[in-house]
Amino acid sequence: MEAKAVGRYLRTSPRKARQVADAIRGRAAGDALNVLALTPRKAARLIEKILKSAVANAREKGGRDQLDALTVSEIQVGPGPTLKRWLPRARGRATPIRKRTSHIRIILRDALQSSVPRRS
Repeated sequence: MEAKAVGRYLRTSPRKARQVADAIRGRAAGDALNVLALTPRKAARLIEKILKSAVANAREKGGRDQLDALTVSEIQVGPGPTLKRWLPRARGRATPIRKRTSHIRIILRDALQSSVPRRS
């Protein structure tokens, strides 16, 4: 059984979100939620919300109530569109500001089906 959830146009840079995503890749869903709850980053809150959505999708799809029966088999963080802004500087100049966004996709599978090695 496979369940997925996608978060799009999230206001955090993909590079920062990937650091949090690497911490939960290959873990059990309950363990991943605990790690995210203790991670002091904005991206952790966003990924936690998507992971909870994927768990809810798994419950609806297959009736899985056990969090430990599900594994984060795949988590992808890609770039979204960049908001381009300008910051006025001295002597009539301007500096570009790039406000990056992310698209995050999480796929949960049964622990028995998942064969993804966990990164330590």
